[in-house]
Parts: sequence; C-alpha cells; structure tokens
Amino acid sequence: MSVTPTPRRRGFLATGAGIAAVALTLAGCSGTPTAEPETPDEPVSLRMTVWTADETQLALFQEIADAYVEENPELVSEITFEPIPFEDYTTTLTTQLAGGNAPDLAWILESYAPEFVESGALVDIAPTLEETEGYEYDDLLESSLALWQKDDGLFAYPFSNSPFAIFVNTDQIAAAGQPNPADLVASDEWTFDKAREISAAAATASGKEGLVVRDFDYKAWENLATIWNGWDAAPWSEDGAQCTFADPAMVDAMTWIHDAVFTDAAMPEPGVTADFFAGDAAMTITQISRASAIDDSFAWDILPLPAGPEGKQNVIGQAGIGVFANAENPTVAADFLAYFTNPENAEKLAAYFPPPRESLLNAETMGAANPKLSEEQLQAVVIEGIQDAVTKPTHVNFAKLQDTVRAELDALWTADADVESVLTATCDAITPLLEG
Repeated sequence: MSVTPTPRRRGFLATGAGIAAVALTLAGCSGTPTAEPETPDEPVSLRMTVWTADETQLALFQEIADAYVEENPELVSEITFEPIPFEDYTTTLTTQLAGGNAPDLAWILESYAPEFVESGALVDIAPTLEETEGYEYDDLLESSLALWQKDDGLFAYPFSNSPFAIFVNTDQIAAAGQPNPADLVASDEWTFDKAREISAAAATASGKEGLVVRDFDYKAWENLATIWNGWDAAPWSEDGAQCTFADPAMVDAMTWIHDAVFTDAAMPEPGVTADFFAGDAAMTITQISRASAIDDSFAWDILPLPAGPEGKQNVIGQAGIGVFANAENPTVAADFLAYFTNPENAEKLAAYFPPPRESLLNAETMGAANPKLSEEQLQAVVIEGIQDAVTKPTHVNFAKLQDTVRAELDALWTADADVESVLTATCDAITPLLEG
C-alpha cells in the first residue's frame, strides 16, 4: 500500500513566546537515547501530556503503561497521563517546558512540528525505535515521518494519522426531504455545494444547525483547510515564504464559507455552539477518531470529504509523541515510547488513532479495532482517506501566525464583510512573520 500524506502548512492555538522560550532554553540540548536505557538508582515515574479526556482512550493508555511497568519494575514505578484541554494544550505545554516542569513525553500537534523539531526540545528517538527488538521500524511509512524528521533523526512518533471526514445525521436529512449523501457519493455527485444545500435545508426543517466544522468555533481557522483544499487553496506557499491568502482560489473558498454562514444559514454563525454528536447538527467535518463519541440516539453515517471545484482532496490530522530533552528521564521515556508504539500496541491504539504502520492500514485490521464502523466505511474514509492526503497548515513560525491570522479574520465573520479585502489585509499582517 502506498500512503502519501503531503505536509502542508497548518496549526493550533498557542503563544509564540512559549515555544520561543523553549527554543532558547534547549537549543543544542537534544540527545539520543539508547535502545537499552541505563537502569536508574531507583524506579522512576513518567508523565505524558495528552489532549484527550476520553475515559475509554485513557483506560487503554493506562493498560499499556501498566503492562510496561510490570515488565520493567527496575525502570519505572508508575506512568501517568495528564489530560490538558485541547484549546489550551500547546500554551500549557510550552509553559511547562519554559518553567522547568517538562513532561517526560507529550502529544504534539502537527501544526507545531517544525517549531518543536527545530527548537532542540525533543530527543532523537530513531535509534531507540530502530534497535528495539520486535519494533519493526521499517514498517513505519516514511511519508508519515516527514514532519518529525531533521537530518537523519526522528523527533516524534506520528501516532495518529486521522483522516477528516463528514459525519451525517441521516434522520435529520431524511426529515428535511433531502437525498441521502451516501447515494451522492456512490453516484460521484458528493460536492461541497451539495453538502451546503442539504445542510441548509436540514437546518431549516429541524431548527438546529447544518454543517459544523468541529473545533473551528471562529478561532482555529486552520480547521477550514478541510474545506478550502477542495479549491486547491492554501494560506501560504509550500516553502512557507509567501502569503497566498489573497490568491483567487482562497478568496473563492472563503467566499463560499462566508456565504454558507451568512446567506444560506448552512453553517453556524459566530457564537453558536452545536455538537453533532449530541444531535445538534445535520453534519460535521471532523476526524475519524471522533467516532467513539457517537451513540445510537440517531441514525448516522460517515463519508469522505466532498469535492470542491478542483476535485476531492483528502486531509489528515497528524499528531506525534515526543520525548523531551530536559525531562528527568529521557532514556527511560524513549524506551517506554518504543513499547507504547510497538506493533502489538499500535494495533490496540488503532481503535482511535490510525497508525503509521503499513501492515495495520487495512480495513480488516482497522475494523477489528473500530466496531462502530463497517469495513466499507473504513476502506472509503480511513484507508482511502489517507491516500495522497495533505495535513492542515504547518509552519516553523506557526504560533505567531495562528494568532495573527485569527485576529485578522475576525473582520471576515460579519454579514457585510468584503472577503477579498480582509484576506489582503491578512497577507499584509503575516508577510513579516513568513519572511522572518
């Protein structure tokens, strides 16, 4: 199987000062743990920060960690997982790092991969993974490692390679007399225009909301990449040096989004909160890992992202696990990471987080780990959704860019906004950050 996620520039909320402080503090301090960690004077405790609060996921993490503790009592006494709310995650993590309270391991969003890799905050885990017996390092897809590599080193393991898809509430859609989106997929008519039309009709009929881009909330603008990629649009050039927010493709895409909100009422307006999984909306764009939140309170389906004017574009969210150089026990932490992500445990984690292992990326394996989804859904949404996918925007200066773009786009979210003027002003504001 050839799986080729293509890194594009993307992000998440944080403060540039936090990561900058880490870069200054840790520059030149990254290390290379060995496959066999030196036994400490007494067993140590490890801490990993995560942004999930899902009890089922945390229980699985703890099950794997407890097994490692049982097998390695001379190395570790306990392993704990510290959930940090998604909206505060990177800010809190960078504050811990700058304050000398680094976790041993942490989840890292792909948006910030360039910053963390370049900062020297992370140790090179490649030797540990390569030398650990039974790890099967060659099974890791090279394309999935790209964001986390520098020179010959690997500075985080991409544990989640989760495609974005559309969950649909087929009860609300049927009640509005609209066509089943699955039939449109089958007839190759599943487009963003159709999704917008159906969502608007369903919202009118139900009195609820139509299409929700989950976690956008008029703050995390980078999540709109799940739409604008259908226009072949991007916020900046592939090399990160030139702003492209004001290019015609992005103007067209953002105009489409603006009109979906303020003209058709197909998407929620600013200040409106709607949770698809609570039955508040007809559709939501989110990652496959959110399937664990769904229940049987309404009929639902999951479908690939629709096609835009430039065709269908797959988009994935990627997250890595890194080991911090200034934590107390980086060699033991790296050894645990090798255990946590070995073939057996990667298969368990695949229930929520599509792994970077080629041997596990098939509908049969994924189906065993995802009982809520059929093998047909997994093939269409996960396996094919990873093919030739792009990530949301990333940039070595993303933290500052994220905040600046968000501030500039505030002017876009009014009914009478001039889309092209707002995007031109956005380019004016971020060009110095791109050039710097």
